[in-house]
Amino acid sequence: MNEILAAALLVGGLGLIVGVVLALASVFFAVPVDERAQAVREKLPGANCGACGFSGCDGYASALANGGAKVGLCTVGGKETADEIAALLGLDGGEYVRKAAMVHCHGTENVTKKAAAYQGIQTCSAAMQLYGGMGRCVYGCIGFGDCAAACEYGSITINDGAAVVDREKCRACGACVDACPHGLISVEPVTSRAAVLCSSCDKGGVTTKVCKTGCIGCMRCTKACESGAITVKDNHAHVDPEKCTACGKCAEVCPRKIIRIF
Repeated sequence: MNEILAAALLVGGLGLIVGVVLALASVFFAVPVDERAQAVREKLPGANCGACGFSGCDGYASALANGGAKVGLCTVGGKETADEIAALLGLDGGEYVRKAAMVHCHGTENVTKKAAAYQGIQTCSAAMQLYGGMGRCVYGCIGFGDCAAACEYGSITINDGAAVVDREKCRACGACVDACPHGLISVEPVTSRAAVLCSSCDKGGVTTKVCKTGCIGCMRCTKACESGAITVKDNHAHVDPEKCTACGKCAEVCPRKIIRIF
């Protein structure tokens, strides 16, 4: 009995010593907490999407607290979060520019066709492995909705075989951008301007054969644009949002009706 008691006391004593050592270590080696960064972190939504340009909400909160970042970079939190953080830090929130995702393809089923039947895994990333997808346009939306699955806010739907973004629901987190294997989606400021809903890099003759509305690089839009906002590169038109005045002249002259004014 004495041996059992001695063993119990020994184990208990060792546990007590280890506990004291760990408690002291937690005090001496504790990492200082930045209370300002912690307070800012509580204001952020916690999406950790990286749309702000930092590693996540923790990284952005730390940068804000130390003056290394601008207020208003959190697209998921929006203007309300920007205003709250600005008030907390005693800063001017400045002008907040809302952003949203945009799909640069309008290759719906009524304007383009499938080149082959596909019976594999029903995801864009899987279908991409088969000759870049089963569509006749190898640059177009595959249509299985990887972007919609990645969106936590329900802002993307697949209509007639092509992805469509509800700009009112979009929080510009960028998850859809990473999910699209064809790189058709970008996150851009929600401003009144023109947008080219095509990403084909083929010459006009090839594009005409595979899609009824694909950009053919005819340059009519560049000639009609008085602000010099449109250029043609890689056989399709690009709009400079900084120069675009949303006059709509480019959309009027586009023979493929692929330029839209938002």
